[in-house]
Amino acid sequence: MSDLLDHPAVRDPGRVLAAPSSILATGARLPEVRWAAIALVLFLAGWVCQLAGAPAPVWWGLYLACYVTGGWGPAAAGLSALRDRTLDVDLLMIVAAIAAASIGQVFDGALLIVIFATSGGLEAVVTQRTADAVSSLLDLTPEQATLVDDNGATQTVDTSDLQPGQIILVRPGERIGADGTVTDGVSEVDQQAITGESVPVVRHVGDEVLAGTANGTGALHIRVDRPASQTVIARIVTQVEQASATKATRQLFIEKIEQRYSMGVVIATLAVFGLPYLVFAAPFEAALLRAITFMIVASPCAVVLSTMPPLLASIANAGRHGVLVKSADVIENIGRIDLVAFDKTGTLTEGAPEVTEITPADMTDPDDVLALAAAVERYSEHPLGRAIVAAARTRQLTIADVQDFRARPGRGVTGQVAGRTIAVERGDADPGTVGTTVAVRADGHLLGSIVLVDRIRTDAAHTVAKVATMTRTPVHLLTGDNEHAARHVAEATGIAAVQAELLPEDKTDIVGELEAAGHQVLLVGDGINDAPALAHATAGIAMGRHGSDLALDTADAIIVRDELSAIPNLIQLSRRARRLVIANLTIAATFITVLVTWDLAYHLPLPLAVAGHEGSTVIVALNGLRLLRSTAWNR
Repeated sequence: MSDLLDHPAVRDPGRVLAAPSSILATGARLPEVRWAAIALVLFLAGWVCQLAGAPAPVWWGLYLACYVTGGWGPAAAGLSALRDRTLDVDLLMIVAAIAAASIGQVFDGALLIVIFATSGGLEAVVTQRTADAVSSLLDLTPEQATLVDDNGATQTVDTSDLQPGQIILVRPGERIGADGTVTDGVSEVDQQAITGESVPVVRHVGDEVLAGTANGTGALHIRVDRPASQTVIARIVTQVEQASATKATRQLFIEKIEQRYSMGVVIATLAVFGLPYLVFAAPFEAALLRAITFMIVASPCAVVLSTMPPLLASIANAGRHGVLVKSADVIENIGRIDLVAFDKTGTLTEGAPEVTEITPADMTDPDDVLALAAAVERYSEHPLGRAIVAAARTRQLTIADVQDFRARPGRGVTGQVAGRTIAVERGDADPGTVGTTVAVRADGHLLGSIVLVDRIRTDAAHTVAKVATMTRTPVHLLTGDNEHAARHVAEATGIAAVQAELLPEDKTDIVGELEAAGHQVLLVGDGINDAPALAHATAGIAMGRHGSDLALDTADAIIVRDELSAIPNLIQLSRRARRLVIANLTIAATFITVLVTWDLAYHLPLPLAVAGHEGSTVIVALNGLRLLRSTAWNR
């Protein structure tokens, strides 16, 4: 994820604006909203003057001023698109309004301009609110922090200058300025803004805390673990902003056919005007008015706006709750899944195993077995490797240097230690333990085995039960661990389908077989050995706290704080987004069909055509905005 950290929003958080407290606040920085408001005022003034019997030049002038203020933006966008040899729906609306004025229907044209400008302003608000919903998280991080030096003296520094390893003091009531670990003190910390936890959690020495969370009544000394550009908040904002720049497959399809459709509307409009006027000798103004009305109601404004607002709102909502979704396509894919598969170590378990037993072979000293294993595991990203190194350091063993280190995903690690080839690899299944057994070999000779036990996550069983209910298919456990350990975790979490002792390619093959059988598979994992299967699945989710860089880069979404309970919430949110997209497309298509049929078969008044067409655009925009609400995540 290193490429995410160079994003401008992370390098310069000051560029990101705070979320608005109201639409009025948003309008202050959204020109679309401001010009739409001015156009509305001019339109109402012209209407009042017209009804009051004022001279025609007065209300005509006000209406034309409405044209300029509300229409110059869409007209500029349309002309710019035309220079690129594309036909923009904005230009169709402006042409229709000008044509209406040319036959004396200046009121109707001005009404079209006002409603079109208003719907454009609402679209801008939707987009801005979506971005603000996550970008405002940056404002949670204080600009300054209290740095404690080696002598205990304190000084105030910018949080952007904090470096890993430094100690900061967070007083009662202050916000924490960096992601880090508590080194002294006890306090309750309010993490709701980032993790969604409804009550503050007590943090002791050794516990992790996040930038932007609020300290309670105690004072905390915190060791900085990440620079400002890599905090959870910065990663969430960056990931969501990048995801917002992507487009879903459905949206890309809509944009692909939009040009052809718009050109078809122009041709059909000319036919609607030309046939009655040239063939059936209809009055010019009547034929032109019908053609103008047709152009308005047939334009695909609502269709174009049906897809992205719900998907982007979902991405923003998930980001607020600590889940980084990489693209709008991912939301669509997760909404389609009907089978969930989990890795075991680091996913269903804490990923922090502990060495519980060392069994040497022959007369080898147990400490020698552990020290040699730690020497080759010191560069490993795997939780088992980290646990072996931690155990060796706890025993204060000397960890030798290693050369030619190599990781073999799903098998273990090897390296040269003091001229010998040391291999730490998965051992045979041990039916007498519920842990994981690894074998330590020197030049192919067995030195001994190490047993490690990993705790199951507290929310694992609840998450498994919930996703099984949602998907109505058995949850799968895919692990490289031994059969006994896998069965133990499966029984504790309620998983029925278990496949153990898998290599990375085995996991990929199984995912492929499940998808070939017609399933849409969601895989959840964290390690290098999960990366191929994560890439192959319909959607892949990585555990963010201890996940390998390869898994984080490969996965479609990342759970920042390793909370399994976020998975069913994300599935539910994605399904709601897909339903809203389908509902929006249905609404847009229904409005277009009814209004076009009305105009062609009967006589559709131009004001009603404008209200119906632009009304459908406003409806689908606001419909997508609903997914920004917190209730959309927890439902």
